[in-house]
Amino acid sequence: MPKNTTATSSPIFDSNGVQDQLTGLYTASEVWLHTHWLQILIALAVGVVIVVALHGLRRLGERLCRRKDVSGVAETLVRRGWGAIVGRAIARTNNFFIVMLAAKLVAGYAGAPSQVSTTINFLWTVASVFQAAIWARELILGAIEHRTSSEHYSGEALLSAMGLIRLLVTVALFAIALVVVLDNLGVNVTGLIAGLGVGGIAIGLAAQGIFGDLFAALAIIFDRPFRRGDKISYGTTNGVIESIGLKSTRIRAFTGELRVISNKQLLDKEIQNTSVRDHIRLAFTIGVTYETPPDTLARVPQIMREIVEGEGGKVARSSFETFGASSLDFVLQFDIPGDDWATAHPMRDRIMVSLIRRFAAEGIGIAYPTQTTYTAGPDGKLVMPYATAP
Repeated sequence: MPKNTTATSSPIFDSNGVQDQLTGLYTASEVWLHTHWLQILIALAVGVVIVVALHGLRRLGERLCRRKDVSGVAETLVRRGWGAIVGRAIARTNNFFIVMLAAKLVAGYAGAPSQVSTTINFLWTVASVFQAAIWARELILGAIEHRTSSEHYSGEALLSAMGLIRLLVTVALFAIALVVVLDNLGVNVTGLIAGLGVGGIAIGLAAQGIFGDLFAALAIIFDRPFRRGDKISYGTTNGVIESIGLKSTRIRAFTGELRVISNKQLLDKEIQNTSVRDHIRLAFTIGVTYETPPDTLARVPQIMREIVEGEGGKVARSSFETFGASSLDFVLQFDIPGDDWATAHPMRDRIMVSLIRRFAAEGIGIAYPTQTTYTAGPDGKLVMPYATAP
């Protein structure tokens, strides 16, 4: 006959154990209240003062990011400068964090038993980690909004993308906060981190084009290689920045057409921002004839310098360069203040005309490509191509 056996297993949720813990917590609290009542009253008073002070600090943060309208009656929330960004972060401090901070500060003085201290530490960990995530989110979003709300980025598509940016930042920060809380509670978060990593990689690969252009747009905002209204050159394109969007930048070419390029591709190129230069440099090579007397040749650099400075330019180089095939070559390099070609071109034209006029007055011939052919007679003597004196 088979022997009957009775299998016993411990329940997953032991109600008796939980009841014992609650009973122990109640008993320890009762003893604590009877033996440390004076310290508890003092700690409560100090805690109330801390809570009131933190609420006052939070109201100060709200005032930093508010201003009165012109009439001085109503107040509207505005974002202006880093002070307002910090104020907005302080204003997002929640009551649970304030209460737990006060409890954490006074628990040691009140002589709380280990069960109460453990509970306070657990709640303080949760409150502080998630409050830090809220502060970080407000600072990051405030910095982005501060950059995008300037006059160089107002009205652009990136402003309407703040909803997506807020969602990404919030999910990332609170995911990190959740992992930190679970890790402090003794939970093995290795699998959770691996799962989040794999999910993040999958999402990144699926939307790498969008995220690449989004991060490139943020790089443009923070690094500021150019702004709306700047004149830039990249590749073979020259134009003026019309708008910087979430995915692409629109450039009005000098030839009139509107060119659209993704932010990532634009930043991968070498960009020349011609709006930030303080001068325009022009260079000429002027050839004079070999028949020019040496004494006159020696005065050519000074003549060119006088003409440029007379028009308001600054000479960088004015000198004899080389012996050309059919001319003696001089180099003239000069700077025109500012970055406006509408001013530089007329000045360049005046300088060129003045050079021709001055050279003519000085008897300096401007060379052009020439070729002289010599012919030999039957007797082998050269027949000169020009008339000779009798």
